[in-house]
Amino acid sequence: MSRLAQTHGLTDIQQEILATVRNFVDKEIIPVATELEHRDEYPAQIVEGLKELGLFGLMIPEEYGGLGESLLTYALCVEEIARGWMSVSGIINTHFIVAYMLKQHGTQEQKDTFLPRMALGEVRGAFSMSEPALGSDVAAITSKGVRDGDEYVLNGQKMWLTNGGTSNLVAVLCRSDEGHPEGTAPHKSMTTFLVEKEPGFGEVRPGLTIPGKIDKMGYKGVDTTELIMDGLRIPANRVLGGTTGRGFYQMMDGVEVGRVNVAARGCGVAHRAFELGVSYAQQRHTFGKQIAQHQAIQFKLAEMATKVEAAHAMMVNAARKKDSGERNDLEAGMAKYLASEYCKEVVEDAFRIHGGYGFSKEYEIERLYREAPMLLIGEGTAEIQKMIIGRRLLEEYRFQG
Repeated sequence: MSRLAQTHGLTDIQQEILATVRNFVDKEIIPVATELEHRDEYPAQIVEGLKELGLFGLMIPEEYGGLGESLLTYALCVEEIARGWMSVSGIINTHFIVAYMLKQHGTQEQKDTFLPRMALGEVRGAFSMSEPALGSDVAAITSKGVRDGDEYVLNGQKMWLTNGGTSNLVAVLCRSDEGHPEGTAPHKSMTTFLVEKEPGFGEVRPGLTIPGKIDKMGYKGVDTTELIMDGLRIPANRVLGGTTGRGFYQMMDGVEVGRVNVAARGCGVAHRAFELGVSYAQQRHTFGKQIAQHQAIQFKLAEMATKVEAAHAMMVNAARKKDSGERNDLEAGMAKYLASEYCKEVVEDAFRIHGGYGFSKEYEIERLYREAPMLLIGEGTAEIQKMIIGRRLLEEYRFQG
């Protein structure tokens, strides 16, 4: 058990779940992660292991066959998994955002249909907001859903779907003007559609194409894709919650969970980078002694450990706030921003400690160095987080003049 990133006040069940996940990561993920990552190979065996552990049902209520655990338990599990290989935590994250949105906003029929199978990992979720031309400007989406009798016809192009190929249920945000007069604010005329599809690439159902995997610098193994809708017909009972115009709020609620997840990923990757750095510093010798005995390296290790600890504390705080039923966009934004920035810095310091060997694909730190940048942009860039934080602070500290 590491001295860093401890979480106080956990129940026996939470500690048992975490110990099981940590053991799985050490035995089943870390030994194979770098090899799979270099091949950009989907970690099918690891995913099967996570299914057996019940991790796909971790936050799904017990009445639907899940474990009914808290966001905190989930975030701590994600932290452990990202310590092993960040891509695996991405496979779980999008699944959980969709399960969370169903749990919070779905109709009873939608919950009954999807949540039990999602808990088993039989149905795997992906969610889709972004489009090729808009980046962080979600309100500018152009994909449309138009009512046609008992169905909606969806058209548009989506971008950056994690699990786009392997998922069989995608929550897709589209513009739907039905019942929303001209001049309605853009975010009030959006709807989340639950799109069922076959796993794979190409035309996966009539009107829906997943062109293929996007080749990325890091975050490999997991499939990141586009999604093209061309006359895709969806039954009206697959509007999330049964009512149009609520999609933006539903997605933002899901993204708050996602931001805690990305913070947890940053914590996990930073923790692993520290482990690699502190271990290597005690193995490598220069000028007749371990490099760990040089003050310059000790200063780096001190800074790295402090950042690991601080990011973990903020992530835990954000998760606990959401679990308590309170609004947590400020805390989630702060945790995501700090954890991703600190992750980048800790990884770079570990890379520097490795010297020339850090540049070699034989060493794990090379993989982490390519993975860390994704956290700076996933679930909203650092700049978006700072906008959210700034606005919320001005709400909280309104000038009374």
